Amino acid sequence: MTQGNEPFFRREGDFLVPNACARGPWQGAGLHGRVIVGLLASEIERRHGDPDFMPARVTVDLYRAPGMVPLQIETRVARESKRIRVIDADLISEGRSAGRASIQFLHHTDHPGGDPWHGETWSAPHAETLPAGEPRDDTMFGLWEMRWVEGSISSIGERQLWMRENRDLVAGEPLTPFGRVAVGADYASPLANMVGGPGYTFINSDLTFYLARLPEGEWIGFESVAHEASEGVAIGHCNLYDEKGRIGWASACGMAQKVRGDIAARSAG
Repeated sequence: MTQGNEPFFRREGDFLVPNACARGPWQGAGLHGRVIVGLLASEIERRHGDPDFMPARVTVDLYRAPGMVPLQIETRVARESKRIRVIDADLISEGRSAGRASIQFLHHTDHPGGDPWHGETWSAPHAETLPAGEPRDDTMFGLWEMRWVEGSISSIGERQLWMRENRDLVAGEPLTPFGRVAVGADYASPLANMVGGPGYTFINSDLTFYLARLPEGEWIGFESVAHEASEGVAIGHCNLYDEKGRIGWASACGMAQKVRGDIAARSAG
C-alpha cells in the first residue's frame, strides 16, 4: 500500500468495495469523481492493457453519482486490430450504469523524423524542492499530496502544482504509471474550473485526457491552461507533466454546483 494509507477500494469476489476515503465532497456525497475515473481506466488496463499499445486517449462520462456501495466493472472490446484497440467499460452501481469509459490504445511503432512545434511548456521546480503542505485527513483533503508551484485552489489566475498519490486505488494492487495518471486526472476539473473562494463552482460531468507517453516517477504536474463558462456550464483544460516534461493534457466540462459549506471553508482556509 502506498505510504501505508488505506486504499480507496478492496476486492471482494467480483465486487470492488469502497473504503471511507473514496467519498467525494459534494452534497449527499457518494464516490469521488477521481476514484470513478481511476477505477474505470485501471480496470480496462488490467484486463486489456498490452505493453505494445499506448493508452493514448481516455474519456469518462460521469452521469450518475454512485453511492458508497459495492461496484462492478463491465468491459467490452469495441475495436481490435494491429494498430488500434478501443475498449469500453461501464461502472455498475446497484444494478445500473453510473458512469462509462472508453480508452483508445495505439500501437507503438518507429517514430517519424522531423522537429514539430510543441508550444510552451512550464519550467516548474521539482516537487521535492517545494515546501510540503500541512497533512490533512478530512473529507477531500489528505487523500493525495500536493506541492503548489503557482496560485492555489481558492485564488483567481493560473494554477500550477505537483500531485503525488499517497494510497493505492485497490488494496494489494500497486498503481501502474497509467493508473497514477488516471486516478489523479480528475483534479484538472477543479484546477481549471474552480472560480476561487467559497460559493458556487462546477462539478464535472466528464473527463478526457490524452497521453503521448506514460509518466516516469511518482509526481504528476498539473497546469491550468483555459476556462470558459456561460449560463452555468463550464469547460476547463490543463496540461499534464512528469519530471521530464509534458506528457499530455486533460479537459473537463462541468455544471454549476454549490459546494457544501464545510468544504468551501476548508478549501479557502
